[in-house]
Amino acid sequence: MIAPLTFAPEVRTALDAGRPVVALESTIITHGMPYPQNLETARAVEAEVRAHGATPATIAVMGGKIHIGLTAAELETLAQSENAMKVSRADLAVCLAKGAVGATTVAATMICAALAGIAVFATGGIGGVHRGAEDTFDISADLAELGLTPVTVVAAGAKAILDLPKTLEVLETNGVPVFAYGQDEFPAFWSRSSGLPAPLRADTPGEIAAAHLMRARLGLSGGQLVANPIPPEAEIPRAEIVPAIEAALAEAAAQHVAAKEVTPFLLAKIYALTEGRSLAANIALVLSNARLASAIAAEISAAQH
Repeated sequence: MIAPLTFAPEVRTALDAGRPVVALESTIITHGMPYPQNLETARAVEAEVRAHGATPATIAVMGGKIHIGLTAAELETLAQSENAMKVSRADLAVCLAKGAVGATTVAATMICAALAGIAVFATGGIGGVHRGAEDTFDISADLAELGLTPVTVVAAGAKAILDLPKTLEVLETNGVPVFAYGQDEFPAFWSRSSGLPAPLRADTPGEIAAAHLMRARLGLSGGQLVANPIPPEAEIPRAEIVPAIEAALAEAAAQHVAAKEVTPFLLAKIYALTEGRSLAANIALVLSNARLASAIAAEISAAQH
């Protein structure tokens, strides 16, 4: 059976020519910010990838097909969609079978990128182990996917609303290499510092590309997580962001927010508490991750051709 993929023309051309391609997720468009800011951000991230020598492939489900790259019109349609499913491994096939519009999470984007032959994916932050998971068992499917699917994911760490020590433990259990880029400490999304040592360190895109290709040679399942610290000028230091996170978590608990609703609720609350700084930081880190992912994709492409 052949997966129901459809390719944007520039992505198909780049893949056929062996040029670097960077996958991009779509939940940041449908569930991350309002229109038209979501469309402007998506265009800016795609432009950043192009400016650094790679082709962007924003991934989404539309009309019973997995779209590997979106045309300008499709991106506009997705940005204005009000009923897009938030699609992960569990519901990707259902979304396709129903012909629904689906925005891909980290896990679903990894699956689709691998089906399309794309090695590198840039996002904001991955999901992880939610606080209180010892009672709720609320652990993102992203962590299992990183242990299964051979895509290198560039993120600013895991979202700081999560339990970062437990997230790192689950990644280790799943056999996922976790690199901090250019520093020894695991970054914490809006902040460059988490207080936690990173399992591994990489200082060049070439090191990350070489490790990706060696995993394939060894036949190891799963991908890699590259934790790229937010640019210094854009960060919200831990001392400032932690009180906002704690206040948001307390309100979520008081309102009994659960399951897939937790992350959007917390991000909206932190946006309000930081007077919009959290969203500005989020946009800056996604652009930074797009730049690094483009460089890694270029190194992998050069090594393969």
